[in-house]
Amino acid sequence: MRGSRRAGAWRRIVIALTFLGAVGLGFAPVMAQETDLSQLTGEIVSDGSSTVGPLTQAAAEEFAALAPQVQTSVDISGTGGGFERFCQGETDVQNASRAIDEEEVAICAENGVDWYEFEIAYDGLSVVTNSENTWLTCLNTDALKMLWQKENPAMTWADLNPDFPADTINLYGPGTDSGTFDFFVETILGEDDIREDFTPSEDDNVLVEGVSGDVNALGYFGLAYYLENQDVLNLVAIDSGDGNCVLPSPETVQDGTYAPLSRPLFVYVRADSLERQEVQEFIRFYLNEAAALAPEVGYVASPADVYTDDIERFNAALDGSGQPDSAAAATPTA
Repeated sequence: MRGSRRAGAWRRIVIALTFLGAVGLGFAPVMAQETDLSQLTGEIVSDGSSTVGPLTQAAAEEFAALAPQVQTSVDISGTGGGFERFCQGETDVQNASRAIDEEEVAICAENGVDWYEFEIAYDGLSVVTNSENTWLTCLNTDALKMLWQKENPAMTWADLNPDFPADTINLYGPGTDSGTFDFFVETILGEDDIREDFTPSEDDNVLVEGVSGDVNALGYFGLAYYLENQDVLNLVAIDSGDGNCVLPSPETVQDGTYAPLSRPLFVYVRADSLERQEVQEFIRFYLNEAAALAPEVGYVASPADVYTDDIERFNAALDGSGQPDSAAAATPTA
């Protein structure tokens, strides 16, 4: 996915400074980056969500301009696939479009992998059709469930509305290793099973190509991929059950009116990786810049207090006063 870098040079100057009065103006606080990044060396490996990937890639590109001797890779294997590698100690940073689940917490613990969790943005999961689809402009969540449920699903457009064409609907969606898949199933289908006759991929670019090339297609993925390809896709508004059709946008995601398909996005960092200076400085940079980078790649900045909490826990990790989030996750609740 392509992200605008027009403001990059300006931010590279600003990032080395502290934004005076930033907290008072309602912006996320900025940590001073005092290390001479031009002399920093090393390699950082990240993997995971295709939704979070563009944001981490944008951060990596900006960081590379300041620390050109640090090599940062951003692989895409889906949230679940990324956690498999992360919990084996193969990656430093895990991009996730959902929170780590109990099974993944257990696997990380078994392998001695401690980690920190940082929320970095919000996303609105977007339902899309081919640009030549002129009939479907809004779906309520019941109809969306009917489309994707395994038992007695809607097979044609006419099954949704008798005024629609009788052509078969071809579905495109994230694969089972994707956190977007997990979120969609939990939010829309609940306890019901998802149908299996759809075209899956952990790479959202593949889904974009599929929907844009098929007039009878319907799919879903993160808002950023729609915004990047809106010339070949139509966005479908969602009615959460109150009769109001709402399109995802930075405004509707942020104010909560785009429901129930808005969600937080995360990065996870291995605790032992955070002992390395190149990882420390990249995460410091990422947390400083997440609020500014998120809208550039089609997402929504998290509230300022979220970034404040991120930064406080990051600093506590570095000075030894905090403990990894994995410690709390592994502790059974009373």
